[in-house]
Amino acid sequence: MLAGKTERRPRGELARVLVVDDEADIRELLDLTLARMGLSADCAGSVTEARVLLGQQRYQLCLTDMRLPDGEGLEIVRLIGERYGETPVAVITAFGSTQNAVAALKAGAFDYLAKPVALEQLRSLIKSALSLPRRRAGVLGEEPVDLAAQLIGPSAAIEHVRQMIDKLARTQAPVYISGESGTGKELAARLIHDQSARRASPFVPVNCGAIPEHLMESEFFGYRKGAFTGADSDREGFFQAAHGGTLFLDELADLPLPMQVKLLRAIQEKKIRKVGSTVEEAVDVRIISATHRLLSDCVDAGTFRQDLYYRVNVIELKMPPLREREEDIEPLVEALLVRICGAHPPQLEAQALAALQAYSFPGNVRELENILERATALCNNATVNLDDLQLAPEKAASGSVGREDETLDDYINRVERQAILDALAKTAFNRTAAARLLGVTFRSLRYRIERLGIEE
Repeated sequence: MLAGKTERRPRGELARVLVVDDEADIRELLDLTLARMGLSADCAGSVTEARVLLGQQRYQLCLTDMRLPDGEGLEIVRLIGERYGETPVAVITAFGSTQNAVAALKAGAFDYLAKPVALEQLRSLIKSALSLPRRRAGVLGEEPVDLAAQLIGPSAAIEHVRQMIDKLARTQAPVYISGESGTGKELAARLIHDQSARRASPFVPVNCGAIPEHLMESEFFGYRKGAFTGADSDREGFFQAAHGGTLFLDELADLPLPMQVKLLRAIQEKKIRKVGSTVEEAVDVRIISATHRLLSDCVDAGTFRQDLYYRVNVIELKMPPLREREEDIEPLVEALLVRICGAHPPQLEAQALAALQAYSFPGNVRELENILERATALCNNATVNLDDLQLAPEKAASGSVGREDETLDDYINRVERQAILDALAKTAFNRTAAARLLGVTFRSLRYRIERLGIEE
């Protein structure tokens, strides 16, 4: 016999929620909370009972405990992801069990709650989950975001990005977007937000490298009147501005260590304290972060906190460089020319297109747009030729070798590799001595040797 009530109401009368927990008092609390919100609930006390109910009824949300008598809540998360993809699932974990929460988010959970369950957070989570847009157009009377129109190209690399964005939009998990400058990291963050349950709330982008260090705390958390000279009124910070929505932290690696500590607390506690205030206030934001640097390298070098790294890097989305998307160049050029010139853009000569397809694009899509803007300003008629592009010949020509054809990352890796090899040679491949010679930790040197593929 299933735990809790299982009566069926007429289809479409109420949104229906599946509650899975082996503790009767928790099931009763969740059932009562859902009823007060005008929702109907079925309750199960085990993985087996949940499987039966999922096979009998379509649910708009599932709330499951992580530890169940006959299995783990992760089994339910994976089952729903595989068979009932339209149903968001949130997990309830023991207090402080961050590892379980992260595992659930990576498995596809929408969000998580820590025991003891705070009713205010529970209600907020339920409302957010039920407001998720359906993947099939028309279910909620609105068209989904057209990712193909935003992320242009038929390549497998960009198709993988589109699929990842679709999945990430259906969770509340923190996302770390990696990739070189100009690959579209902010665009990806906006698309995740625009398809998420938070789409009606603000998307607040912040360039962490553009804020003076002495202003960071007040910019992020706001300040009270009189907190410092010039604070003649209360002011909200980025967290309050993004309340209910998404806070996009670009160039996160540029944050100084003292600010990283404050950011970590704000993310963990979901509370902030304005400069000059003695009380904390709750904030509800989803964190999406990005940087063109490798955060793992920054952690290894001691410039980025490891605990913050694991908080922001729950799920990573990698944006591919344009040089790995040759088949996307032509449709990108067509779309960018329309954006630059309007409905009647100039045509690109075949030789000019071939040169662009052979170019390494160290600045990626942003550089392509700049090249086309310059070319359309220079062309004398309705055709853009090779000369109008003003590409350096050694960069446009395929098969060139040496520094001219390298990206900045390739160049830095080559220099770093040579420096390590020189140090190892001087110390007869004694890694401890080589690390001391290079001024890095042994752990850092070992990681760099593995990353660069250096063999003794």
